[in-house]
Amino acid sequence: MSLKDHPLRYKLANELHARPFPEVNSPGTALYLAIKQPVGAAARDRSKDIDHLIALLDRHGAPHPQPGATHYYGQIGRHALKWEQHTEFVTYTVFSDRLSARPFDPSEFEVFPQDWLATAPGVRVTSVQIRIAPLQNENEVAENVMDWFVPESLAVARVLDDGAVVAGDFRIDPAGHLRFAVFVADETGARRIGRIVQRVCEIETYKSLAMLGFAQAHEMSARMGEIDDDLTGLMADMRDANKRSEDTLVGLLAVSAELEAMGARASFRFGASRAYETIVNQRIEVLREERFRGRLLFAEFMLRRFDPAMRTVESTSKRLKAMANRAMRAGELLRTRVDVERSAQNQKLLESMDARADQQLKLQKTVEGLSVVAISYYAVSLASYAAYPLTEVLGMSKGMITAMLTVPVVLLVWAAIRRIHHKM
Repeated sequence: MSLKDHPLRYKLANELHARPFPEVNSPGTALYLAIKQPVGAAARDRSKDIDHLIALLDRHGAPHPQPGATHYYGQIGRHALKWEQHTEFVTYTVFSDRLSARPFDPSEFEVFPQDWLATAPGVRVTSVQIRIAPLQNENEVAENVMDWFVPESLAVARVLDDGAVVAGDFRIDPAGHLRFAVFVADETGARRIGRIVQRVCEIETYKSLAMLGFAQAHEMSARMGEIDDDLTGLMADMRDANKRSEDTLVGLLAVSAELEAMGARASFRFGASRAYETIVNQRIEVLREERFRGRLLFAEFMLRRFDPAMRTVESTSKRLKAMANRAMRAGELLRTRVDVERSAQNQKLLESMDARADQQLKLQKTVEGLSVVAISYYAVSLASYAAYPLTEVLGMSKGMITAMLTVPVVLLVWAAIRRIHHKM
């Protein structure tokens, strides 16, 4: 067939199958760790994530991932390791077919060496211990979950059409980990258990990441309140005729600039929180929860504890946008007022310039009159000196000659100046 494939056809098709659900046996244990750089995680150097993974694999002599890989699955000693690289974080999930005698024994996390953890390219977002046990006696399950978890925040649900019972309280234990228990029915296969475990890990991870937006919203709220007061004061100054519009405009521009900067810093985090919230709700939905002995469902737990935080993030985002728009509208109104005031000032300036021009014209005419007198004086003097030799011929005195020349010379000078003035 001569038809050419799109250059990305195979890559994109394979991407849909690149991260299969793990196969997890019961009984067993799953240990989960999510690491994220505290700042600029989306733009991080992702080669450091690979290097950190390779450092762990080398300790067990395990094969390395492919260059540029975003996921890995292999054996590290007696455990299976699943590694995934995401937009903001990386995750390590270790599976074991053994179940410790002590439920949620902190020593299980020693599969991640302390010195290796100390060199992680980021900080811990969450770490989870999942105890996977057979579902044999519901009374025993009820007793265990009451013993292992905090009853006040405990969520327990039957999932995947009675395939398992999942329990957890979303609290961090003294060892620094969250605890979940998965009690598996006999007919539930390894792939289905793997789906349940992965969904639980995803719910916890994306819930934690979404809450980062809540932390930023809470951090911004105090300053936003101060800016709101400043903005209200500036708008009050706009109605005060005694306040200089230029000073108010400078303050308003400073507030607008700060709001824009806050919006730019919070835009990614708030957008990510909305996306993570959607993922959390979707992951809970696909578990197909059913109530277990009247206990709180995971969806109900999120509705009670998680949703209010996400509503805070959303309201903060909307408030920030509303304040920015409000400052922008106020700035436009104030700039219009400044333009009108400047137009009035320019009009007054033009009127004063017209008055000065009239004064200059009058002064110029006065100067022209004086110049006629001065020029005429010198012209009469010159003409008189030229006519003095004729006094004897005409029998007239010098004074008479001068008097006769004065009027014609003055008229000639005046006519010449007028001619020059009209040509200018």
